[in-house]
Amino acid sequence: MKNSGGKPRAGAVRKSKKGAQVGTGGHGRKALEGRGPTPKAEDREYHAAHKAKVLRERAAEKAARGGRDAAPRGASGASRRAKTGDESEIVTGRNSVLEALRADIPASTLYVAARVEFDDRMKEILSIATGRAIPILEVMRPELDRLAGRDAVHQGVALKVPPYEYRHPGELLDYTIRKGETPLFVALDGITDPRNLGAIIRSTAAFGGQGVIVPQRRSVGMTAAAWKTSAGAAARTPVAMAANLTQTLKDFKKAGVFVLGLDGGGDTSLPGLSFADRPVVIVVGSEGKGLSRLVTETCDAIVSIPISASTESLNAGIAASVTLYEIAKLRAEAKAAKRA
Repeated sequence: MKNSGGKPRAGAVRKSKKGAQVGTGGHGRKALEGRGPTPKAEDREYHAAHKAKVLRERAAEKAARGGRDAAPRGASGASRRAKTGDESEIVTGRNSVLEALRADIPASTLYVAARVEFDDRMKEILSIATGRAIPILEVMRPELDRLAGRDAVHQGVALKVPPYEYRHPGELLDYTIRKGETPLFVALDGITDPRNLGAIIRSTAAFGGQGVIVPQRRSVGMTAAAWKTSAGAAARTPVAMAANLTQTLKDFKKAGVFVLGLDGGGDTSLPGLSFADRPVVIVVGSEGKGLSRLVTETCDAIVSIPISASTESLNAGIAASVTLYEIAKLRAEAKAAKRA
C-alpha cells in the first residue's frame, strides 16, 4: 500500500533478504567448547607433584652426566651434595655482618643500601670488605628488603655467604690414612644447633682431629653462625656430609675405625679409654634425644663421661670437647711411653 505522498507505508514492504548482521564472531561458541581435559598433577606448576617431577629430572640429568660433574664417591656411595646459588645465606644487620667479616666467614657479595647512614660499624664493614676484595653493591632499599626476607631488620647492609662445599666422608678417611695419621673424627647425630657444630669443629681442630661428619637430613649445616662459633677453625677443619650416617659408620668400621658413641648411660667410662690409640670416630647425639637407635646399634662401644650427680647432662659441644681432650691426652701419653 502507498500513502497519500506516493511512498510505501513503513512496515508494509516484506524484505526478502536480511543482509549482513552484527554477531559475536563465534566467541560464544568457542566459550562453550571448554578448556579440554584437566592436566595431570605433575604438569601443573603449582602442584607438589610437579616439583617432585622437576627434582627427579634434575637427578636424572646429574646421573647422566656421570663423572664429568659429579664429585667422587666414597665407601658409602653418596656424592657430594651440590650447592646452588639459591642456597646461599644472607646475613643481615650491622652487628651480624661486622661479626661475620671479623670471623673471616667466606662471603661473595656485600650489599649496601643507597644513601645509608654511616657510623663506625659501617666504616669497618666497608674497610674489611675492601681489604678482602669482596664485591660491594649499592642497591635500593626495596631490593635489600627482598634479599633480607620478610621481617628481617637489615639496617641498610647485608652479606651474602656462599654455600659450603662439603667433603665426602670416604674421601676424608682415605686422605687421613694416606697422610699416615691416626684417624680421629666426630660425627653428629641429630644436632640442630649451629653453635654446637661450630664449637665441635673448634675442639676437633684443637685436639688433633681431622674432620667432622654431619648427616644430610635432620642435622645442622655449615651456616654463618657455625662459622662464627668455630672462631676460624672451620677454614682448616673440613666438614663432610653423609647421605646415610649409619651406613657411613658401618663403612668406617670396615676400614678399621672404631665407632664410639657418647651417652650418659654408657657402659664404658671415658677416663683411660682403651680405644684412644686406635682409629676412632666419636658420635655425639642431641642433648635431649641422645643417639638414635640405629646409630647406637652400630657403635662398637657406648662411652659415658663421669659427671656429678647434681648435673643432669652435658651439651653436645662440651661432651665432644671433653672426649677429644681425653683421647688426645691418652695418645700423647702413649707416644711419650714409646719414646722412653
